[in-house]
Amino acid sequence: MSDKNAADGIVIRTPTVDDGGPMWRVVRDSGVLDLNSSYLYLLMATDFADTSVVAEMDGQIVGFVIGYRPPKRPDSIFLWQVGVDAAARGKGLGKRLLRAFLAAPGARGATLLETTISPSNEASRALFASIARELGVDNIESPHFTEEHFHPDQGHEAELLFRIGPLDPDEVRRRYGDCIA
Repeated sequence: MSDKNAADGIVIRTPTVDDGGPMWRVVRDSGVLDLNSSYLYLLMATDFADTSVVAEMDGQIVGFVIGYRPPKRPDSIFLWQVGVDAAARGKGLGKRLLRAFLAAPGARGATLLETTISPSNEASRALFASIARELGVDNIESPHFTEEHFHPDQGHEAELLFRIGPLDPDEVRRRYGDCIA
């Protein structure tokens, strides 16, 4: 499953400080993702670069995944946000980014992939279910954040917790180790 030299010219790699602004732009332009401050994307591209990946095409960032290792759950890798530019949608880039995220240096040794997804986000739900099937592991869904937790952010939908695993780190490395440049 090598993505390093993808035929479509998209290279997936670890982010740098210069990628923070373009990551923010991908989210802003999506019109549907939660837009955080540009400062957050700069931090993710620097301090959390080992647990994040970007997709670059023709010198432009066209997608990313950002995440971290939760300090109280060191066996987990938490995926915070996936963003794919409109120009790169429909090419399976979300799944390629997720594979590369699991192969990222900061994800090594993780036995559980966690994320939260809004109940109405069918595309993300399908993406994570697909990865669980591909790896032959459980995909457990449970309530996590209610609408009330997002107060005063009125209108934010609840977020369900998805726990995918148990992951075999050696199998993840074997399958996806060449997905990141």
